[in-house]
Amino acid sequence: MSNTRGKTTGFLLVLQASFMVFFGLFVDYDTGAAARNGNVTKTDGHGGHELADYYPMFQDVHVMMLIGFGFLMTFLKKHGFGSIGFNFLLTCYVIEWATLVNGWFGLIGSPSTKIHVNILTLLDADFAVATVLISFGAVLGKVSPIQLLIMATFEVVFYNLSFWVGVHVLGALDIGGSMFIHAFGAYFGLSVSRVLYKTHHTTNPKEGSEYHSDMFSMIGTLFLWLYWPSFNSAPALGNERHRAVINTTLSLAACTVVTFAVSSVTNKKNKLDMVHIQNATLAGGVAIGSSANLIIHPFGALMTGSLAGILSVLGFRYIQPTLQRVFKLHDTCGVHNLHGLPGILGAMISSVVCAVASVEVYNDSYPVVFPHNRSPGTQGGFQIAGVVTAIAIAMAGGAITGFFLKLPIWDKLLRAELYDDSSFWQVPEWGDDSSLAPSDGHEYKKVDDEEVKTSDPDSASLEEKPGLEEEDAALQQSTE
Repeated sequence: MSNTRGKTTGFLLVLQASFMVFFGLFVDYDTGAAARNGNVTKTDGHGGHELADYYPMFQDVHVMMLIGFGFLMTFLKKHGFGSIGFNFLLTCYVIEWATLVNGWFGLIGSPSTKIHVNILTLLDADFAVATVLISFGAVLGKVSPIQLLIMATFEVVFYNLSFWVGVHVLGALDIGGSMFIHAFGAYFGLSVSRVLYKTHHTTNPKEGSEYHSDMFSMIGTLFLWLYWPSFNSAPALGNERHRAVINTTLSLAACTVVTFAVSSVTNKKNKLDMVHIQNATLAGGVAIGSSANLIIHPFGALMTGSLAGILSVLGFRYIQPTLQRVFKLHDTCGVHNLHGLPGILGAMISSVVCAVASVEVYNDSYPVVFPHNRSPGTQGGFQIAGVVTAIAIAMAGGAITGFFLKLPIWDKLLRAELYDDSSFWQVPEWGDDSSLAPSDGHEYKKVDDEEVKTSDPDSASLEEKPGLEEEDAALQQSTE
């Protein structure tokens, strides 16, 4: 395959030029960021403190997108540059695209023709970024940069459709995005992955980790764990935000404890699996999302996190291999176990919590948390309807996107290029001549400016590996 530099460069430059045109036509500052006109009071209901209220939370979410998700996906031993680099690119691209698409959907039923940007607009764009990055995990190492960008372009539209139907039409409550971010992103990515499935996706020896790559991945885990309370509580204010922070922290703590316990007990040698520690420890943050601002009580938060940890570990250990074997559903990062299953669990828990809610328990918080003037039982039913809607739109949208990505006009990765940075990145250990980077498990040498395969590394002789004799002699001398 030829490098996709030309197509990717053209796509990015054309879209960036289009973004500038669209922003010029449709986007303007909100009143809190516009020029002062003598009246400094705000009309958005936040008393003029919108930036102070939301900017710290926005920055926390930003850290999750760039460091948390970026490093979490560096576990692949030959795909570290692609994992964190393309994560960076997708984040910046989607912030711009989602600002437009989110804004256009927000104008539905509004007399305004302008998208007014404020700190909440940027926060909402970051939530769209999270959805795309979750889907990115399902196809990690299996698609080219141009395919990633096209997938993100489609997904932001389907994400907004799901959110608009689920939240604005059905009135589902999902402050932390269990349904419309995590479950949606997981099943969208899985649907794309299924459509693009090839047998060699599952048999490539580079789809694995090394000691140091797993350590880098744990950096992402810890950043996500630390900042997840901000993610779940960012849209709220006052008591509801305080309650969301408490519930999320307790759920994450319980989830982590249970993950360590279940990971070892499901191993025949009673050993911990690093994949579980990197991912399942975060499932409590996903599962508590839909009910983070509800009065679930501290014991309820602990129970939610515990159930999420058990479900996620069992997903990695038993469900994922079964889905791959029976349904040919390949999931590089295991997003189904971290985001999909816990997202469904979160929707079910929120349904129960809504069904038993009462004014006596919530007091003045009741109209804030439940703004649709429904009975508790009715709201519980709409919670289930919300997650079903999110998954249905995600799977349909992902299938459409996947078939579009299969068109011959887009560069597809060959078997030797899967899970390997050398196709798109200059890999330092190979100097300036990146064409010599290994991509299929064999060693190469250069003969008359052409790449020639010499041997399989496991059966190479000393003559085929210059320098080994000298290294052995030096080692023997140092030993003596």
